[in-house]
Amino acid sequence: MVCFSYRPIMLPEGTEPTNCTLCCWAVTNKILMVVFMVILIFAILFGNSVTLAVLCGTKHFHTPQGYLKASLAVADLAVGIFVVPVSVYAEVSLMLNNSAPEWIVNNSQTTTFHPCNLIGPIFAGCTFVSITTIFFLTIERSIAVLRPLHKESVITRKRTTILILFSWMGSFFLAVSPMIFSNEIALEYNLCSRMCNYALGTIDTFPSQAWNILLLFPAFDFTLLGGTVVINIISLSSIRQNSKQRKHLAESESQSGSKPTFSDIKAAKTIGTLTLAFTLSFTPIAVFVVGNVIGNEWCNFSLFAFWILTTNSCWNVIIYSVRDQKFRLRAHKLLIPSQIKNVSKTSKTVDILS
Repeated sequence: MVCFSYRPIMLPEGTEPTNCTLCCWAVTNKILMVVFMVILIFAILFGNSVTLAVLCGTKHFHTPQGYLKASLAVADLAVGIFVVPVSVYAEVSLMLNNSAPEWIVNNSQTTTFHPCNLIGPIFAGCTFVSITTIFFLTIERSIAVLRPLHKESVITRKRTTILILFSWMGSFFLAVSPMIFSNEIALEYNLCSRMCNYALGTIDTFPSQAWNILLLFPAFDFTLLGGTVVINIISLSSIRQNSKQRKHLAESESQSGSKPTFSDIKAAKTIGTLTLAFTLSFTPIAVFVVGNVIGNEWCNFSLFAFWILTTNSCWNVIIYSVRDQKFRLRAHKLLIPSQIKNVSKTSKTVDILS
């Protein structure tokens, strides 16, 4: 068995490390990592499947906001279906085989099909889709809060569908652009991050056009995230002012039409929470990319950064369940069949009568 140790091992003072200790420690770490990946796959698949079932199966959510949330769920679902299972397969192969699989050893130099050539763009493309979708959700909620009278005319399901299609096409074009515009960039399975990453295939000097292309990723992401945060701050500030006015002034019927509804306000706060969660999960990966461009390897940090971002794919359903009561009730009905509820009600009735 080949042992790969990625972290320094802390032994008691005066104890000399042995080959057995190093090997066992490395195997234990790898087993725990595989268990974490498998749990994450089930969490992503379960959470986003429930989200899609609620959004598609409830007429209340057949709105522009519902379409955008469904697009976000599909992007997260793709991460659980394609990206994480490849990492599980690679890690299990490294543990069970006497040598690493050929596609991991040779990476981009292999003449056969390399899984990372597919998985890398999928992960990057889905990440870009998530960022653009959250940006669109923020704009949609800001219009509902700041210009409630224009919401129905400006935000339509047709326009939202077109935006979703453009976001998917643009995101995946950006994901494959490094390989299109530079022959110096390749995709390989990185033993530090345990994922398929972009890497320089032929040179490692700086500066290079290849590095400039890779810097487009964090530049694009931070531009959209920065705009999203600013718009959220403006929307939440407006909500706070409206709340203060409602406490001190009695609004007339004519004034109420120009104010955002309670559901719009609640939805804006939900999108704000979603933006905060994604910003926190994406920031480490952006810092890693910039650090990697200037020459830092940061092996342990890359593991933390990539998997924090991946974990974000199962958080959306939790945020919706906590912030949106209608979503929570609908999800509860899906997860708990009506027959079980009827049986429980019948048993309670029998207990009362007895």
